[in-house]
Amino acid sequence: MNSHSAMSSEPRLDYVMCASPAGTHRMAYWEWGDPTNHHILLCVHGLTRSGRDFDALAQALSSHYRVVCPDVVGRGESDWLLDPSYYAVPQYVADMLTLIARLQPTTLDWVGTSMGGLIAMGLAGNVALSSQLRMPHPLSMPASQQLPLGKLVLNDVGPALSWEGLQRIGDYVGIPMQFASFDEAQNYVRQTLAGFGPHSDAEWADMTRIAFVQTEEGAWVKHYDLRIALPFATQTEAAMQMAEQLLWQSYQHWPNELLIMRGQQSDLLSADTVQEMVAKHHAARSVEIAGVGHAPTLRHADQIAIVKQFLIG
Repeated sequence: MNSHSAMSSEPRLDYVMCASPAGTHRMAYWEWGDPTNHHILLCVHGLTRSGRDFDALAQALSSHYRVVCPDVVGRGESDWLLDPSYYAVPQYVADMLTLIARLQPTTLDWVGTSMGGLIAMGLAGNVALSSQLRMPHPLSMPASQQLPLGKLVLNDVGPALSWEGLQRIGDYVGIPMQFASFDEAQNYVRQTLAGFGPHSDAEWADMTRIAFVQTEEGAWVKHYDLRIALPFATQTEAAMQMAEQLLWQSYQHWPNELLIMRGQQSDLLSADTVQEMVAKHHAARSVEIAGVGHAPTLRHADQIAIVKQFLIG
């Protein structure tokens, strides 16, 4: 393995062209480790975040994997969709399939934080449905091959999510924020994302640089398309319950081992749901992170060690 590539302190940035019914868009992805390594770890972030959230985890695992951390469309360095109604899991699944087709993994492990975990479950359901219908596989692979889904880490997310927790997130997602200074932006991030738990000043600054971008005029604004909130805002509790039934089916279709990480103070994923998830999957286990709500950031040594032990032992 190319040790220089594996131990680089900065990721490589690349793009893949994806399509929605409204047109094409580029999805950015950050890559760590040997670019010739076909053991892929895909790390997919939460609703308003980006692939750079996984820098610490990716560095820790880049000697074993080629770690790929996409900016889901509408976030970070990725394009924005022409039609915001497609900011939803089915589109994100389609984009990930396009990325996976480019990567051509021999094995594909996955870490999904919040929305990133929902995308993983959606992918498992998509693959299972295609298999049942005997349709051509969604990837450009020989028919004899299966999508090589390996281990999955679901970070503070599951098929059943608290309606109150979703409403809390919905309250701030689409609100435009503009700050004259970086310190003001950082104070906002500390307050809004207090559920992330205790972090150092340097870590909060880094998370702010991921969440906010400076305009040419010098103001600091959110680093995502505010229109991602539109499909979110039209969601009803009844619709969420219908989607929940499909997610349970998709969750149970993940073919290999999975680890459910829950922030002990999470207002999105309940302890009861975690217990049900362990009972309903043939190879699930769970761990709870003390002093954290929604969601563990996977930046601290203890959290990274949990993921590393599960994925590579």
